[in-house]
Amino acid sequence: MLHFIIGSKTASIFPSLKTTAPIIYLNTFSGEGLKVYEAAQATGCPPFTLVAISDLDWNHDMVPWDSPPVFRNAESCTGGADDYLRHLTTEIIPTAEKELAGVPSWRGIAGYSLAGLFALYAIYRTDMFSRVGCISGSLWFPGFKEYIFSHEPKSRPDCIYFSLGDKEAKTRNPILKTVQENTEEIWAFYQSKGIDTVFQLNPGNHFVQGIERTIAGIQWLLNR
Repeated sequence: MLHFIIGSKTASIFPSLKTTAPIIYLNTFSGEGLKVYEAAQATGCPPFTLVAISDLDWNHDMVPWDSPPVFRNAESCTGGADDYLRHLTTEIIPTAEKELAGVPSWRGIAGYSLAGLFALYAIYRTDMFSRVGCISGSLWFPGFKEYIFSHEPKSRPDCIYFSLGDKEAKTRNPILKTVQENTEEIWAFYQSKGIDTVFQLNPGNHFVQGIERTIAGIQWLLNR
């Protein structure tokens, strides 16, 4: 495992011994990258390199545009995804991949919650990622479904993974309760385009088994 800091972000690299193994970029909380990588090895994932980026400003770095708080005591979202994506693609990725012994066979991006939203948004702003894991993705985000339906990715993705907990939409909050409907509509939209995609519904709410759900998404992407 290697660590480096660029700007205010910390990247942790968990390299594969296989020089052509694919690489997946995971935006996450500090320390979770190691948990994900260890769990992936324990469950027999195919070889891959994981780069986990942490020290994120979640309500800024992971969201595409400004949005007011969706529940009491929450912070406003201040759309900084484009700035962070520029930092990721021009600084973090080149620095990480200089440490590898070979060239990855493909590059993917994944994330949980708002990071899942960001992962899907990323393919509309750059062609650097060919596989996407939107794991319990915050697809309730105002205007995001409409954005997907009215824009084209920079390049056609090879495959996209979606998941949610089956209790995530069971809330009185009028915005958050749209998450399953929006996810299913976006998933169906990609299906209609002939893109290899799946939607998995897991037991529990948004805060249950985040590591396990993340591993399930990564495994699906690796096995396509």
